[in-house]
Amino acid sequence: MRGVAWAVAVLPLLAAVAARAPALVRGRVRRRRAFAGPGRVGERKRAGPLAPGAERRRRLALAACAGCGMALLVGGGTGLVVGVLVAVGAHRWSAGVRTPEARSAAREEELLTRQLPLSAELLAACLGSAALPSEAVSAVGRSVGAPMGPRLVAIGAELSLGAPPELCWGRLAEQHPVLAPLARCLVRTSLGGAPAAEPLIGLAQGQRTAAARAAHTRVRRAAVLATAPLGLCFLPAFVLIGVVPVVIGLTSGFAQAM
Repeated sequence: MRGVAWAVAVLPLLAAVAARAPALVRGRVRRRRAFAGPGRVGERKRAGPLAPGAERRRRLALAACAGCGMALLVGGGTGLVVGVLVAVGAHRWSAGVRTPEARSAAREEELLTRQLPLSAELLAACLGSAALPSEAVSAVGRSVGAPMGPRLVAIGAELSLGAPPELCWGRLAEQHPVLAPLARCLVRTSLGGAPAAEPLIGLAQGQRTAAARAAHTRVRRAAVLATAPLGLCFLPAFVLIGVVPVVIGLTSGFAQAM
């Protein structure tokens, strides 16, 4: 029992250390490379998120350490079983834990998705007024905020210098998949010469419809999750008041008949 108590006490600490260890290591690497001087800028840029293979190895190592630690704390055959269960649980839990870089990237993609309809409508208005594509993209980039604005301003500068539109928009679609519909629309317009106002307005309307549908889905899911605690509260009372007396009465009747 003492081993089980130690295991219950140490498990949250191991989980916290496992969650914070990658961020602490990367922060230490960045600080060390920052102190190395301006001649190692390339190395500082490479200090980014872990590769998929390294992330998978990190998760396996953390799960193995957690399982071995719990097995040693509990001891015996019970410790072995508890260690295996803890290792499996730690591996599954670490799959859902995102690094600060991943959370920042997800937040940026969400902001880009929210800014996409307005940016598409502004581009449609600018291009519909016979403005040059580079001027229209730069004007819209200066009108909307980050993170969409700086990217559009950069693309407008590249277009004004004569860069191929398919190269500029294709790179944007590769870096941010949520902007791929906008990139494809503007590439087709640049290559085919067709008016871009109607496709851009259709894209904005489609994005707003998808966002409204996703919001309704989240609201329905929240309503279902809100009723779950109520069910857990009323289910024991229903069993005690409605089911248990019936079972006791049937048992008593059968016992008397026997």
